Amino acid sequence: MADAIRESRRGVAPALFVATVCGVGYIPFASGTFGSVVGLLMWWLLPATTIAQGVAIVAIFALGSWCGGVAERHFGRTDPRQVVIDEVMGMLITLFMNPVGWRGAFGGFLLFRLFDVIKPYPSNRLEQLHGGVGVMADDGMAAIYANIALRAGLWLTK
Repeated sequence: MADAIRESRRGVAPALFVATVCGVGYIPFASGTFGSVVGLLMWWLLPATTIAQGVAIVAIFALGSWCGGVAERHFGRTDPRQVVIDEVMGMLITLFMNPVGWRGAFGGFLLFRLFDVIKPYPSNRLEQLHGGVGVMADDGMAAIYANIALRAGLWLTK
C-alpha cells in the first residue's frame, strides 16, 4: 500500500510542476496575472508563425487539461488558484494571429485579464466542465473574447 501511495505522489509532482508553470502559481497574490506574464513571454519566444502558435495552443490545452485535473484532485477544489497554465494558454490565444508588437501585446494582456476576471457567458459556464478541461476551457473562451476585442481595437486604430 505504501508503495502505491509513493508511486501516485511521483505522478502528481510533475503534473503540479506543469500546472503551476514551474511554481509561478504559488505566488501568494495575483497568480493568474503572473501566469499571464509567462504566457506573454512564451508568445515572444515562439516563432511568429500560425503553425507554431497553433500547435503550442493545442499542446498546452491538452497538457493543461491533464495536469489541471491532477491539480484539482491534489488541492481538493475546482480550478485552484495555483493552476496558471490556463493563463499561459489564454495569452497565446489572445495574441494568436494578431499582428502586434509589444504595445499591442500589452493591450492584449490587459484585455485577457479583464475577460478572465469578469468571465462573460459562456466562459462562466465552461468552468463548470469536469476536471482539467473546465480549468482550461473558461480561460480559452475569455481569450477568444480578448482576441476579438484586440482585433477590433487594431482595426479601429488603423
